[in-house]
Amino acid sequence: MTIIFRDAEPNDIDAMLPLLEKLFSIEADFTFDPTVQARGLRLMLDGCGKHRAVKVACANDRVIGMCTAQTRISTAQGRISAVVEDLVVDDAFRGQGVGSRLIKAIEAWAQKRGISSLSLLADKDNTNGLAFYAARGWQTSSLVCLVKPL
Repeated sequence: MTIIFRDAEPNDIDAMLPLLEKLFSIEADFTFDPTVQARGLRLMLDGCGKHRAVKVACANDRVIGMCTAQTRISTAQGRISAVVEDLVVDDAFRGQGVGSRLIKAIEAWAQKRGISSLSLLADKDNTNGLAFYAARGWQTSSLVCLVKPL
């Protein structure tokens, strides 16, 4: 079976929602709401793609994995950096390099835009996810994420 990696399109949103539901099931801070997540994906896919990326992995024309990123300006680095979110792969396709290739696709998107670094937030109890990132060169930081709803 051939797995294709490409930019997501609006007609992929319905196929990405179950992946986000799976991801949110292991993240204590989020509750899955398909209406909210669909709106977020539409916002990510809107525009030219210069500041946002949504990559999908497809097998037999079915979305089996996804990863998103968006830019921000880092005053600490004096450059543009990007935040990676929503890396998730269907259980049936884990351990086959799909997640690694999605991250590589996001890295290539970032490098093409001169982005100096990537960061991400991961659930502190997601030991599998943390091990996945560590094995691919991601480093932990002393920073802590704080959230304030408005």
